[in-house]
Amino acid sequence: MNQGIRTVVYPVKDIAKAKAFFRELLGVEPYADDAYYVGFKVGNQDIGLDPNGHKEGMTVYYHVDDIQKSLKSLVDAGAKTIQEIKDIGGGGLIASVKDADGNVIGLIQ
Repeated sequence: MNQGIRTVVYPVKDIAKAKAFFRELLGVEPYADDAYYVGFKVGNQDIGLDPNGHKEGMTVYYHVDDIQKSLKSLVDAGAKTIQEIKDIGGGGLIASVKDADGNVIGLIQ
């Protein structure tokens, strides 16, 4: 089952400046604060900052119950896999595809 978009990851050039900006914008402290990723929780939403994300651009992640089934369905519908299923720790899995128009669509379980 698709639970909708609940995670948005922004590519950033200067993670310290971006962290300060998003801290002010969102009014919360980050729950994850590493050199490779800073994450904020606002209600039911995750907002992430990725200093290595410019190759992919901004990615929105649809939360799904079965990432393997969802990824296969998207590929069968014509999407191209750009990130195979990857374990991100804590039981989390991510994957991403590009649709026919080149839009990046992320999946997270």
